[in-house]
Amino acid sequence: MEAKIIKIGNSKGIIIPAKFLKLIGLEEKVAIEIEDDKMIITAAKSKPREGWEEMLAEDVTKYGQPERLMPDFFEEENNSDWEW
Repeated sequence: MEAKIIKIGNSKGIIIPAKFLKLIGLEEKVAIEIEDDKMIITAAKSKPREGWEEMLAEDVTKYGQPERLMPDFFEEENNSDWEW
């Protein structure tokens, strides 16, 4: 299918048939990427970190509590000599 590029304010756009949007589950927001010479349009994640807490809990159950990659240098600091 070909689509005509139209002027929309200071931008340009194309009209995507509703049937196409429904087929791939696109609703109100999309993510657009450029890869090589292609524009890739996918459904945007409304909550990009959704599921992270559950995945971390599974990993902790499976592998144990992870080590800190960097120590917390200020964990036992007094900070009384700091100027604010």
